[in-house]
Amino acid sequence: MENPYMPYPVRIDTIEIATEDKSLKTFKFVFLNKEDEEKFSYHAGQFAELSIPGVGEIPIGIASSPVEKGFVKFTVFRTGVVTSHLHNMKVGDIMGIRGPLGNWYPWDKLENKNVVIIGGGFAFTTLRSSIVYMLDPANRSKFKNIDVVYGARSPGMLLYREELFEWEKRDDINMHITVDSTNDPNWKYHSGFVPQIVEQNAPKADENTFAIICGPPIMIKFTQPSLTQLGYKEHQIIMSLENRMKCGIGMCGRCNIGKELVCKDGPVFTLEELNQTPKEY
Repeated sequence: MENPYMPYPVRIDTIEIATEDKSLKTFKFVFLNKEDEEKFSYHAGQFAELSIPGVGEIPIGIASSPVEKGFVKFTVFRTGVVTSHLHNMKVGDIMGIRGPLGNWYPWDKLENKNVVIIGGGFAFTTLRSSIVYMLDPANRSKFKNIDVVYGARSPGMLLYREELFEWEKRDDINMHITVDSTNDPNWKYHSGFVPQIVEQNAPKADENTFAIICGPPIMIKFTQPSLTQLGYKEHQIIMSLENRMKCGIGMCGRCNIGKELVCKDGPVFTLEELNQTPKEY
């Protein structure tokens, strides 16, 4: 971006209710200017600031994939002033997007490797972007086995349900969908917390296997020992931290972990990198 403080103007193209409690909505935006869309060139794993004039802005992981053209997509949890205002906006309303920001999953490093995607709750956004990227016909041959472990509290709280079940039918990706608990007699997938499902279903590590994790801090904390038990070394565990980010460009200092700024130096870190910082994440 020429000026990192200036958002690109966008129009809300569609709004979808993403979960049964209506606390999450997926917004698809289109850029008002074609040249802005071209400037907004991003990688799976990055985030952006959703900016509403007179209200504020909020950092959100990009849920669409670089291989999806003509729009950019975000799934937003209604949790504060900005997100509540956004949830009340309508198709056709104009607002801004600032970015793309942060680093991304190390796709060059992951080529010709087995990739394990681990996600929980509404933090599955950048992982959705990553799966769509890897499954694209132009990219699928770049990666070996793809395993996905994704969990939510209940079936109705799973994001992108139609896509999840379509991916589950494919033979070039291994889906392990789980919920904490359910009374649904027709539920045919796993029940249990994500770390447990990882231990039971994720492949054991060799030098060609890497894991990407994005989810609530408590899930990340308890998934690390599960991966260690499966033989993953610190440099093979890649995590995305959405930790108190605010400005997105390292100016406000709200998201520091020691000398590292999550928004500028991350949000993607390996466990090896994080173990050299204070245990604040």
